Amino acid sequence: MKQIPRSALYLGLAGVLPFAWGALTILIPGLGDWSLDVLGSRLSGRTLLLGYGTVILSFMSGVIWGYATHARGRHAAALYALSTVPALWAFFLGFSALALALGFIALLGLDWHSQRTLLAPAWWMRLRLLLTALVVFCLLSGVP
Repeated sequence: MKQIPRSALYLGLAGVLPFAWGALTILIPGLGDWSLDVLGSRLSGRTLLLGYGTVILSFMSGVIWGYATHARGRHAAALYALSTVPALWAFFLGFSALALALGFIALLGLDWHSQRTLLAPAWWMRLRLLLTALVVFCLLSGVP
């Protein structure tokens, strides 16, 4: 399997930083208090996890849509339709860290299909598994 390009890996990991910050502000009460005072509730704790998680899960719908542009016929139509599911899931269930975590895990099915059908690059699943594990770990810190 090809190695993940450094730019994709670094940008992907940078995209995990807001999840990590949200988790840390939940797991370390003093940091959470400081973050609330300095950054406000939007950039702290569960509010950050839920808001950012909704945005990123929706963004991932666009990635699958992009892969669908390389498919043909019914396969393309099915992928276009399925690519809307993560965004709809995030919109309707984004108020729950557990629901978002499940959405990211379910998205791996579309990622796997995209790679298996050669629509995604050979390194795609290695990157997605790493990032999804980190994101899900962070999101689960926000489950009451």
